[in-house]
Amino acid sequence: MRVKQIYTGWLSQGAYFVESNGEAAVIDPLRESQPYIDLASENNVKIKYILESHFHADFVSGHYDLAKKT
Repeated sequence: MRVKQIYTGWLSQGAYFVESNGEAAVIDPLRESQPYIDLASENNVKIKYILESHFHADFVSGHYDLAKKT
């Protein structure tokens, strides 16, 4: 299993890309979905799960767009 944090400093927001056995989960995705799609492609894994750990009142989540694209 590999876990990668994707942190956006100017927003102080962190998301996580967790991969294992050819599948990946994205936790608390930021609005821009391309970094997750690129990571999946680079590591030859399929994004299968998208999780939100809590309500985000301070930024727009990318869960919906990421789900549509993957």
